[in-house]
Amino acid sequence: MNQLLGKLIREIKKLTSIPVAVLTNGTLFSQESVRQALMAADLVIPSLDAADQGVFEKINRPCSALKIEDIIESLKVFRQEFKGLIWLEIMLVKRVNDSPLHLRKLRDAVLTINPDKVQLNTVVRPPAEKFAQPLKLEELDKIRKFFGKNCEIIADFDKKAQEKQTRGLQDAIWDMIQRRPLTLMDLSAALGRHKNEIIKALNLMMKEGKVRMVTHKGLKYFEPA
Repeated sequence: MNQLLGKLIREIKKLTSIPVAVLTNGTLFSQESVRQALMAADLVIPSLDAADQGVFEKINRPCSALKIEDIIESLKVFRQEFKGLIWLEIMLVKRVNDSPLHLRKLRDAVLTINPDKVQLNTVVRPPAEKFAQPLKLEELDKIRKFFGKNCEIIADFDKKAQEKQTRGLQDAIWDMIQRRPLTLMDLSAALGRHKNEIIKALNLMMKEGKVRMVTHKGLKYFEPA
């Protein structure tokens, strides 16, 4: 199965220049075959919602064989092996994993894993358990600052702020392509933003009919429509 996953990623990359992202709970990263299967991906987004076993069992309800210490250690190993981007997602639940003590443990784990980005989420869909309650945006923002500059909030109620950020990126792209057609890599390098963010903005601009993609000598360029 792991060999098929690696082959699937490689075959997808032959079909498109769009970066391949893999979402995972990270529980099998202790297996070398799982880690190796993901080496062809551009971005891996594992989740880490707890930093001690008690909280891990309450929030994730894992099988008894899974230990959070092993998961954190295997994420550290994967970080050392993987050359792509790692975005670590943390699901925060009110009065479960948001205490100051546990947040310090989580931050320590994050520092040892050293992901490129930390993404904070909270309960936004109807939960399986009544005790699972969301944090407020103000609470998430304090935690974001606690984790540092590479941390962002991705919960849905922050959609307006995300849309504002995306619109600012679109404006920057528009200014650049009006001067001359540019490739995805050109835009990513010039704006200092990851390819995934550039692609998202470009897709929106193409849907709105503002931008078109043209091919020249095998390279894909973006220019005003």
